[in-house]
Amino acid sequence: MNFALQKTLELILIIGLGLLLQKKVAKQDLKGVKVLILSVALPATIFVALLKIELNGTLLVFPLIALTFNLLMLAATKYFLAASLHKEEKSKKRTLMMLLPSTAPGLSCFPFIVAYLGDDTLALAALADIGNKIFVLILLYMLAMHWYRKNSVIKKQESSKSKLKGLFISLINEPINMVIVIGLVMLGFGWDLSSLPTFFQNTALSIKGLMTPLVLLFIGMAVRINKGEFKLIISMLLRRMGLAFLLSGVFAYILPALTPAMILLLVVFPQSACSFWPFAHMSAIQSMEEKDEQPKPTFDVNFGLNILACSLPFSTLLIIGIFSFSEYFINPVTLLGLGAIILGVTFAPDIIKSTSFRADRERKISRNIWKKKSKMTIATDEFEKNENIKEAKAS
Repeated sequence: MNFALQKTLELILIIGLGLLLQKKVAKQDLKGVKVLILSVALPATIFVALLKIELNGTLLVFPLIALTFNLLMLAATKYFLAASLHKEEKSKKRTLMMLLPSTAPGLSCFPFIVAYLGDDTLALAALADIGNKIFVLILLYMLAMHWYRKNSVIKKQESSKSKLKGLFISLINEPINMVIVIGLVMLGFGWDLSSLPTFFQNTALSIKGLMTPLVLLFIGMAVRINKGEFKLIISMLLRRMGLAFLLSGVFAYILPALTPAMILLLVVFPQSACSFWPFAHMSAIQSMEEKDEQPKPTFDVNFGLNILACSLPFSTLLIIGIFSFSEYFINPVTLLGLGAIILGVTFAPDIIKSTSFRADRERKISRNIWKKKSKMTIATDEFEKNENIKEAKAS
């Protein structure tokens, strides 16, 4: 059996075990599993991976590429991806602009990078995630607060500054970020994993082994899709996927010296699930609006929760598929063509609907013109008839 297919079946089997555990695990229990992943297993995995690479200035390109992708996706979501939403659905459009450009590689991408590409590539992905963290933790929070102040009658400049200060503190205190900082400092001094005591090395490696099965079980236990807005959300996720393939194809085309492993990293990283952090920002603003008794909410938080619920399994299956057929996804032309096809298919219903709407409108206008002409003709005939009667009487 093909190695990639065998590895994929192993990962799907673990996700299936998580699905079987759904009825036995309450939603509040999943928070503990998530904390264990983000605060213990993932930091240990990234720490071990970072200490296996050589630090140099060229590595700064990875967070810059990730941040560039985030910004391009933000602009595309505003002017392109959410174009099918009605103009009055501003809260939903803002929610999409918060979630679609964000990525959560820790839960949906890193386990598969470890399984398919190894620790060295994972370390580079962790560096790229620094740019993504700057976007989701700082830039999106500032954007959310801008929308909140714009939408609210009450101005809270002082509260915004205190919130921003608390955000920077949480950024520093987050275990994953602390591990990355410590790892980079150690690399700067020329230390690696073997420089640490043996018991510390063994502990880090043991915790690292929990990462992949724990995340896959969490995915299986956490996926609960709300059917209310399923069609719209899947359409938006497909558009996000298509645009991400296009951007990955462009980067792969302009950087021909990339190895197959680096191209795959460039492809799967943007396909990560939407991040939880923008949802946390939106939830905080919703609480502020409830205190202010704001009639029009800035964001549609329930819609955002449904996006997160669909995004995690969607991205997981997509990333597994990419790695399972990796030989097709290392070709820039294939990526560009696939992205264009996906965007064309997802926008086709909107184009057809818009065309039919215009045709109906033109038919209505033509019908109204015909009715007006008919009324004018009838009026003219009546006038001529009356004139003829008057002439007949006069003669």
